[in-house]
Amino acid sequence: MCAQPISDRLILTPDDIDLSRSPLAGRLGVETFVLGAFNPGLTRLPNGNLLMMVRVAEALREPIVDGAVRAIRWADGEYHLDSWPLDAADTSDPRKFLLLGHRWRTMALTSLSWLLPVELSADGQRVEAIHYDRAIAPHVDHQAYGVEDPRISRVDGRYYMTTCSVSPERHSTTLYVSDDAVTWTYEGVVLDHQNKDMLIFEGLIEGKFWAQTRPLGDLYFAYPPGSEWLPGPSINLASSPDALHWKPVSQPGIRPRQGSPASSRMGGGAPPILTDDGWLSLWHGVEPIGLVGVYRTYWALLDGDDPTVTLYRSDPEPLLSPAPELTQPIAHLMYLHDVVFTTGLADAGDHYVVASGEGDLACRITLMRKSEFSRTG
Repeated sequence: MCAQPISDRLILTPDDIDLSRSPLAGRLGVETFVLGAFNPGLTRLPNGNLLMMVRVAEALREPIVDGAVRAIRWADGEYHLDSWPLDAADTSDPRKFLLLGHRWRTMALTSLSWLLPVELSADGQRVEAIHYDRAIAPHVDHQAYGVEDPRISRVDGRYYMTTCSVSPERHSTTLYVSDDAVTWTYEGVVLDHQNKDMLIFEGLIEGKFWAQTRPLGDLYFAYPPGSEWLPGPSINLASSPDALHWKPVSQPGIRPRQGSPASSRMGGGAPPILTDDGWLSLWHGVEPIGLVGVYRTYWALLDGDDPTVTLYRSDPEPLLSPAPELTQPIAHLMYLHDVVFTTGLADAGDHYVVASGEGDLACRITLMRKSEFSRTG
């Protein structure tokens, strides 16, 4: 069973986004809509309020025209529309389409993502302001198809935001830094191809930055028969002297294991924060059911001095599961089900504020008692 939250609600939905203030507004000549406003990075601002950095996936209202499927791409300071013959594409997934006949698995996206700062009250229960003037949009070649899934960490008073930048050149992790979480400076690529879900620990360990990473691949080598572990994507670790240059850690991190429903695909959720019991890590695991699987949030405790040591992990019991009762009022907008994707965690005294994307559609805020994070489960 899932933990029992103090409060659980959708705080932001696609209907709350004003596309007339989008970075794409008036630059395409065709109608767009908000496919999703989701997967928010979360941090506490110097004024005490919370900041969600929301991924806005802006999609074409008519992606298929005259027997061709289209995608939005940024290049050379402009947004472009590219078209491929419909019979050369697999469009079964509403988030992307696969291009057939290529030597390598090749896809394009049905939307282009940009980041929108949304300021919440200190308790996370209401929207105070939406800062369209501070939106972060593609501006370099390796962001041609958008900027996705921010995670924000505060380390020694400075804010570090990792993002996923998508382009034909590379699928990479990129970094923004800020002294106030309002004005961000772009630092470029810090992890290369398909190394997703990079989460910087909220604190130094022996003077170094640490991060969880999740490199992807099409090939994994087998564990021996009878092993506790399963091959597949896992949450790895890396360290850095400056948050720019990262060295992978040799020891494995949180791995898929036998008997867990989370082992189809797993990756980091919220940046780890230090507690009296160790580093609290919220992560997602996927059970292979349906088109994309069932995404749930789990948690683990890592040793405070050596995060390669996992002290406790909650699976098979999830912390959060998809909540159809929350999305019922916007059911007409749903294109995916069975997905909760946690991306932020903030301390609020006797409880935590947990930020998630729900259904790749909306932002979900859950208040969880700290007592829920006990090793006894």
